[in-house]
Amino acid sequence: MSIEYPEYLIHKQWMSHALELAQAAGDAGEVPVGAVMIDASGNLIAEGENRKERDKDPTAHAEILAIRSAAQTLHNWHLNQCTLYVTLEPCPMCAGAIVQSRVGMLVYGADDTKTGAIRTVTNIPDSAASNHRLRVIGGILESACRQQLQTWFATRRHQKK
Repeated sequence: MSIEYPEYLIHKQWMSHALELAQAAGDAGEVPVGAVMIDASGNLIAEGENRKERDKDPTAHAEILAIRSAAQTLHNWHLNQCTLYVTLEPCPMCAGAIVQSRVGMLVYGADDTKTGAIRTVTNIPDSAASNHRLRVIGGILESACRQQLQTWFATRRHQKK
């Protein structure tokens, strides 16, 4: 029997919400990735889901949309006291935005073995080019996050046959 610590339970709660957003994105024909931004008091201040296809915008990743919304909500682009939850390890573009917005902590679900720019393929936050360091926790609800993506891609491949 494992003990689930309060911090881990909070991470699971917010990742579950990000998974719901990812499901909505997937249902709309987008790669199912969801993101939520939490302030220092533990309140939801922003969320995003992939919208690249719907918006015809290559930058409309879940993380970017959540960062933009959080900055507008807080009237400040410095998000040092915020935590970003995302179902998939961020790509280079999103990792750069996370660093530039000074997000305090990143929590993600599944590693991205193709474009993961936090720990898997490359490490933008810890690179010499980064002017900001942040706490990173990976693997929260990893199986559920990975399964959601695998199921979505398998369904898309089957539909194309």
